Amino acid sequence: MEEQLKVTLIQTSLFWEDPEKNRELFSEKIASITDETDLIILPEMFPTGFSMNAGNLAEENEGPSVNWMRTIAQERKVAITGSIIIQENGDYFNRLFFVFPDGTFKTYDKRHTFTFAGEDKTYASGKERLIVEYKGWKIRPLICYDLRFPVWARNVENYDMLFYIASWPKIRRLSWDTLLRARAIENMAYCIGVNRTGKDGNNHEYIGHSAVYDTVGEQISTTDFEKDLIETVTLSKKHIQENRARFHFLDDRDNFEITD
Repeated sequence: MEEQLKVTLIQTSLFWEDPEKNRELFSEKIASITDETDLIILPEMFPTGFSMNAGNLAEENEGPSVNWMRTIAQERKVAITGSIIIQENGDYFNRLFFVFPDGTFKTYDKRHTFTFAGEDKTYASGKERLIVEYKGWKIRPLICYDLRFPVWARNVENYDMLFYIASWPKIRRLSWDTLLRARAIENMAYCIGVNRTGKDGNNHEYIGHSAVYDTVGEQISTTDFEKDLIETVTLSKKHIQENRARFHFLDDRDNFEITD
């Protein structure tokens, strides 16, 4: 078990529906990282932007974007995560890949598809929760709209950190900021949000506001909310253990079972 986990957030604008250009963009940004890091987090649908054009953009689990992630992970000896449009068994998924330094990976399909934008009409909903065990840390990965549903994120596994990758629009930034902080406080875990910037092909504007909150809701990331950024933040197991031992809030959590 490692006492510390170093996590790098990459917040950037994206090339609309252009996977090759976006992979090149992220290759350049990752090459510029000089800080030691254990995990690199990319935004939601990082190869394409948040697109409903799945028929033309979908890849397979062994497609070019996943293979690019595996190459980065193996060459840099880090874990890397982000979501990709995937086609499998006749369905499309907004699928997050958590790729380990050896190139193996685990996946999570977005549970709450964004009905307001018609995501549910294109993408199948995921059914399985995922806990990633990495360097002695238990990590819960989630995607964008999942942030609005606290039951799905509830810390019943005693995880140490949860993160959300997102395409969260500027117009609803207050909800993003507020809910990220709330998820950290109620779950007594680090909570990380990585959002994109810029405008997409539908003229929706994204303002970023990527951030890291600790177990009591204090923001520990320091880089400007609204600009393209690369920031590495160090998470501490001691911080988690001391606050949980002091407050015991998780001992009073409700028991429940998700049946759907």
